[in-house]
Amino acid sequence: MVLSRAASENDASIHSTFASRYVRTSLPRFRIPETCIPKEAAYQIINDELMLDGNPRLNLASFVTTWMEPECDKLIMASINKNYVDMDEYPVTTELQNRCVNMIAHLFNAPLGESETAVGVGTVGSSEAIMLAGLAFKRKWQNKRRAEGKPIDKPNIVTGANVQVCWEKFARYFEVELKEVKLSDGYYVMDPRKAVEMVDENTICVAAILGSTLNGEFEDVKLLNDLLTEKNKETGWDTPIHVDAASGGFIAPFIYPELEWDFRLPLVKSINVSGHKYGLVYAGIGWVIWRSKEDLPDELIFHINYLGADQPTFTLNFSKGSSQIIAQYYQLIRLGFEGYKSIMENCRDNAEILKEGLEKTGRFNIISKDVGVPLVAFSLKDNSCHNEFEISDMLRRFGWIVPAYTMPPDAQHVTVLRVVIREDFSRTLAERLVNDIEKVLLELDTLPARVNAKLAAASADEGKADAVAAYKKKAIDVQREVTAAWKKFVLDRKKTSVHTGQRRGFFLENDLKLMSSLVEKICS
Repeated sequence: MVLSRAASENDASIHSTFASRYVRTSLPRFRIPETCIPKEAAYQIINDELMLDGNPRLNLASFVTTWMEPECDKLIMASINKNYVDMDEYPVTTELQNRCVNMIAHLFNAPLGESETAVGVGTVGSSEAIMLAGLAFKRKWQNKRRAEGKPIDKPNIVTGANVQVCWEKFARYFEVELKEVKLSDGYYVMDPRKAVEMVDENTICVAAILGSTLNGEFEDVKLLNDLLTEKNKETGWDTPIHVDAASGGFIAPFIYPELEWDFRLPLVKSINVSGHKYGLVYAGIGWVIWRSKEDLPDELIFHINYLGADQPTFTLNFSKGSSQIIAQYYQLIRLGFEGYKSIMENCRDNAEILKEGLEKTGRFNIISKDVGVPLVAFSLKDNSCHNEFEISDMLRRFGWIVPAYTMPPDAQHVTVLRVVIREDFSRTLAERLVNDIEKVLLELDTLPARVNAKLAAASADEGKADAVAAYKKKAIDVQREVTAAWKKFVLDRKKTSVHTGQRRGFFLENDLKLMSSLVEKICS
């Protein structure tokens, strides 16, 4: 005889999360809730809300790694509860970090003996690495100025206007003047000649970028080193160079080995690189390497012993996870030089495929360079009717996240779209992206021009009141004509019934081309 019983109202075992009371109320936003909820419900509700995030693999705005091998994922999860700072408790993890520092230092051609230990540290990213390097430069400059009996109240750093925001943070947080070399139309990185001209006795270092965030271009560190060497000889100064290789540090050694940008140049005293970019590790790991022990002042290093042994530390934070350090070591020994080289070559080739596809449309100027970070930065040849921001917005409907942004001074009139090619961006995806961009262009061609933007541009010229009034009239006329054209177009299509069987709201490709031609005539 089979026994059964009626489930009570409180019997959670037969209820799914979606049948429970936990989905009937909004999640707390400001205060911790008074009562607990089942773990299954907490997981399901949070997981469902996270579905509204973008797909990391299709986030072409980011340089940060979004895919790793399952074996490395297992290592990450196995070490996620290890606090890296407990070096005495986790000595093997500390050893793995030291191995990574040594490997990266040799990759950057640090002047080390075969068994000599490199000077460097793992950080939570290049931002922290840059802060540490900047502090080392500032302290060395201060020490020298004090010894000479000179003031130390006006330190500065010379950079290009294309630097990442972490440099601005360093300057503001640690009271260092940031002297920026302005960009120019067609030249979107720091000009070494202009940079050296801005150097004075208070310059703690010149920061060069190996892989500009804006267009991926490598700055000419070799020329900067040569020019700065000459100026140091003339003035008696010893202004050094820091290389921000956050993006390019794991690229140049593998596919541009002949390029001189690293410790082969005598004035390069420190280099930072992001392990979570082309170091191929998930977000949360960066590295800073110094040329020698003399380039890192001893007074910046702290020694603690309350975790069981004497431990030197030079970081801006204290506790941090060990997972990313272990993951970096996994990638270095798993891939080796050969593996990294193959991956970077694939990224470069896929960037070339994307660039060629965009050039074939005849609608874009390519801003990025062939030698640099594997990305494609491009802008519209004609943005009088529609702009790059509209393309970026419409691509989101296909799942792509492609950023649009304006260049820094003095090239702020240039607007750019940028696609970063990462390890997990295949040739098939590159071809698909080109197709989707063509669809967006085709649809934009059928839409009314941005008459308000045109009007704002015309209104900016205060001395042309009559021209602005005339332009207002023209803009209104264009709006009316486009509206009338749309109405006529829709009525004609209804009469001929050519859209039978298609999903509502979509037009045939020929219809789109027809409307494109019509709107172009009206706009002109």
